[in-house]
Amino acid sequence: MLQRNNDADASLIDGLQKAAFDYFLLYTNPENGLVADTSIRTSHCSIAAVGFALSSYPVGVERGWISRADAAARVATTLNFFADSHQGQERHATGYRGFYYHFLDMKHGRRAWNSELSMIDTALLLMGVLAAAAYFTGEDETESDIRAQATVLYERADWRWALNKGETISMGWKPSSGFLRWRYQGYDEAILLYTLALGSPTHPIPKTSYDAFASTYTWMMYKQQPFLYAGPLFIHLFSHAWIDFRGINDRYMAERNTDYFSNTQIAIDVQRDYAERNPGRFVGYGRDIWGLSACDGPIPTGGRHSRNHRPKVLGYAARGAPLGPDDGTIAPWCPLACLPYDRQAALDGTRALLAAYPNLLLDGRFPGGFNPSVAGPGPEGWVDDRSVGIDQGLLVMMIENDRNGLLWDLMRQSPIMRAGLARAGFIGGWLDEPAAAVA
Repeated sequence: MLQRNNDADASLIDGLQKAAFDYFLLYTNPENGLVADTSIRTSHCSIAAVGFALSSYPVGVERGWISRADAAARVATTLNFFADSHQGQERHATGYRGFYYHFLDMKHGRRAWNSELSMIDTALLLMGVLAAAAYFTGEDETESDIRAQATVLYERADWRWALNKGETISMGWKPSSGFLRWRYQGYDEAILLYTLALGSPTHPIPKTSYDAFASTYTWMMYKQQPFLYAGPLFIHLFSHAWIDFRGINDRYMAERNTDYFSNTQIAIDVQRDYAERNPGRFVGYGRDIWGLSACDGPIPTGGRHSRNHRPKVLGYAARGAPLGPDDGTIAPWCPLACLPYDRQAALDGTRALLAAYPNLLLDGRFPGGFNPSVAGPGPEGWVDDRSVGIDQGLLVMMIENDRNGLLWDLMRQSPIMRAGLARAGFIGGWLDEPAAAVA
């Protein structure tokens, strides 16, 4: 464990949070509010990154990094673009049935590549929309417009259609081929997706859909504790960036005398234990060097370029612990994003990463991933040449939740969140209190 200094820790956190927030100032089209998926010049917009940007602007206001008026103007531009964007079955529309394509071109906002109409990425976008609407409560024209457009965007999403005549929500849809064959079931980031769909006043899904989702959970035992398994760490964090799971529970967790907040704490320990054991004998892994999640990695070219003849690399993959996959690629933002759950592990991991790999940061921000088992110019080995918008947004939000619970408090006030969680069967804690009491 590294020796800790509170002032040094605060300075480190401040710098990384500010750099993460600056991503959205640097990589957003000011004309429409679209946010680049990554920091490379040719990147398309990721609608999920837009959701994280919308959620980060309140943090920027509270930290003094952007004025309230400027932040509100950015949010209004974004919401107005999506509200006015073309919804249709044409190949180059922006969305359909209140959902949006995963990737949009940055200039015009039309569907990019052959991307799917993405239910989960639309949900991440809408969580940002609702977070911004909960924060910008002023009576001036801009903030009033934000709340009005947020209502339009949320109520337009046709969650019943997204069920595709099944019990669980489809992962996506394409105009040429229809619904994808995969659905959101088994523990993943889709808790927020189901919460939004259950809380809708216009197109709600039935509670049986949440039951169908949660009934497919995979459980394992870890140190004599039940652990709701998901390998990639982002699954244990994304919904939690907005939803405060402290003190509330559904029956699936209550039956095992645990909760989602505690489960994420276990997931952190699982990651650290796996990295310490290092069954794949990858370079750099240890109790304080960890972070397996979905991220870019070295382009698959076999093992001939890796150190000590390591196994071939995977490129982009949802890496996870303890069951893999794993190729030695670490998502370096992972420890710091865990700050609200295990402060010591988060700080020790972040400081250990930066001490061992001094050239890791890109313009003060964590890259998407790095792999010290693959030969490179320094001890970092292979380093992604880009930062990723959703990673940076998650850091902004989780650091602020650790400091003062800003995003959690905003969403605890949301009638939509409260209704959706209640319909899913969550009880206890702040859900049993009047909304005004948690404002």
